[in-house]
Amino acid sequence: MSTPRTSKKNGGAPSMLPVRRNLKFRLPADRIVDWHEAGGPHIGLFMNTLSLFFPVGERFFMDSVRHYRDRITDPELKQAVTAFIGQEAMHGREHQEYNEALFAAIPQTVGMERTVARFLGFLQRHLAPSLQLSTTIALEHFTAILADALLSKPSVLEGTEPHYAALWRWHALEETEHKSVAFDVWETVMGRGPRAYVVRTGTLVFATIIFWSFATPYYLRVLRAEHRLTNLAGWRSFIRYGFTRERTLIGLVGPWADYFRPRFHPWDHDNRQYLEGMDRFAAPYQAAA
Repeated sequence: MSTPRTSKKNGGAPSMLPVRRNLKFRLPADRIVDWHEAGGPHIGLFMNTLSLFFPVGERFFMDSVRHYRDRITDPELKQAVTAFIGQEAMHGREHQEYNEALFAAIPQTVGMERTVARFLGFLQRHLAPSLQLSTTIALEHFTAILADALLSKPSVLEGTEPHYAALWRWHALEETEHKSVAFDVWETVMGRGPRAYVVRTGTLVFATIIFWSFATPYYLRVLRAEHRLTNLAGWRSFIRYGFTRERTLIGLVGPWADYFRPRFHPWDHDNRQYLEGMDRFAAPYQAAA
């Protein structure tokens, strides 16, 4: 079970000490396209598109934080960094299995993941380690607010195939649990001065533009491959989930913009209540040692 820790970087505000969990979800590969029964394929295929970014993205995050691990002197933050790396490794492993099912069902997605991997490799070769870390904290903020949107609206996963629903819930819970780790590393090595502020906020703008520049055409290509691109009922469902009824996408705008506050910290939004019962939730999926 994760435990509270005090974040010295946030005026003593609480953070969480993440825990590495070795879970296996044993996804039924034959349900990869239609696992989101309640909302229809448009919702499931959108989440499938997001999964394409995770294995390669998690490796980028791990490398950028690992680069600074030896500069961390706070023993709790050092422990949190180790757990962060462990959690991201597990996310990458489970989403790679997820993606293998997607590759088999929609072969075009193989090239999409490879393109993301090449782009992140380019960033690792050409960006300074500090800019790689700022990219990580920007994308960690994005995944944290997506996770909160998913956890705060349980109806998004109601009526869906249970193994896929459990994987997405687990990922959202652990993204919440470790949402401040990379940020705390950033503040340890870069501080809170004007330069650090300009770099971290500028990187969020850059990362957001780049992410949606990949994700939007990928989603449309996935829909076209499944002959869903002109399915009006599917688009109505997508709009309901993303912008009107559940507001999972339009509701991200405010939390996204909160990052621009000079004194921002991820745990300013304390949503630890979703982590209650984490051990009970995880128990059925615990992998053999």
